[in-house]
Amino acid sequence: MSAHKKAVTRLDSNYMQQYDAYIARQHRKKKRLVRRLVLFSIVTMLIVGGLTVYHLKQRSLQADKQEQYEQLQDNLASLEKKEKNLKEEISLLNNEEYVLEIARTNYFFSKEGELIFKIPDKSPSY
Repeated sequence: MSAHKKAVTRLDSNYMQQYDAYIARQHRKKKRLVRRLVLFSIVTMLIVGGLTVYHLKQRSLQADKQEQYEQLQDNLASLEKKEKNLKEEISLLNNEEYVLEIARTNYFFSKEGELIFKIPDKSPSY
């Protein structure tokens, strides 16, 4: 008999109608709750996804800016070194003896009574 279900006759009473209406309301409430939860989950996932994408873009942008900053720091260091060398050269060019030494070596100026012989840089081919 366990395999055979008993058929129960449904009474058509006022209580049963109210009970059916109550069950229908509960079913609609549950359906609305599920819809709201699904909508809330979708909105939450969209917000979290958007924030994640924004965060990743900001990290990438920050890495690019950090790399650019390091390159500019290297550039600044080389320019400061160049500035230091140029200031040293300026101070040397203010020294008359240094200017005369440059003129003697590069432009073959001589002191009185001094002879300058130009020696070729390359050895002769013979």
